Amino acid sequence: MNEPVLYTIGYGARTREEFLAVLQSYRIRYLIDVRSRPYSSYKPEFSQNALQRFLEANGIRYLFMGDTLGGQPEDESCYVDGKVDYTAVAEKPFYRRGIERLRSASSQPERVVLMCSEGKPENCHRSKLIGRTLAAEGVAVVHIDEHDKPLSQEEVILRLTKGQPSLFGDDFSRFTSRKRYRQEEE
Repeated sequence: MNEPVLYTIGYGARTREEFLAVLQSYRIRYLIDVRSRPYSSYKPEFSQNALQRFLEANGIRYLFMGDTLGGQPEDESCYVDGKVDYTAVAEKPFYRRGIERLRSASSQPERVVLMCSEGKPENCHRSKLIGRTLAAEGVAVVHIDEHDKPLSQEEVILRLTKGQPSLFGDDFSRFTSRKRYRQEEE
């Protein structure tokens, strides 16, 4: 039996036609949107409704799961100094429910991709949170990078850490969001 596998991609600077061509080249049949806010004023063609219509017209099913797997959870206890604390998120029941659904999806014969906006996987919660969780649970994660090349979870983490492994094993505390999303109360 083959190892379960999930793909990830960020639309980044791609046009929707370029994005579709990449998905088709990887034979993707299902796209799971893991953006907390599934819209884009910068690239409105990647907003939820427009993207869903476009993908489904081209034979790819769309599912939104940003409410359980998004990089900016609504739960305030997931933030430290305004940044998302991936250690806290990884323990939340809503996140665990999302991961269980992904584990189930990974064992299906059709290829599934997780999508966010960030083109570089090392800059996104797809690798720093979701990919790390799935890899630890025996699901292979293949990140399609900004150049359309496949990278393993390990390769992305090496990019992120610049080749410096953690002395403490799978240490989620090393990884937070790059930006602050919440202002601390004075």
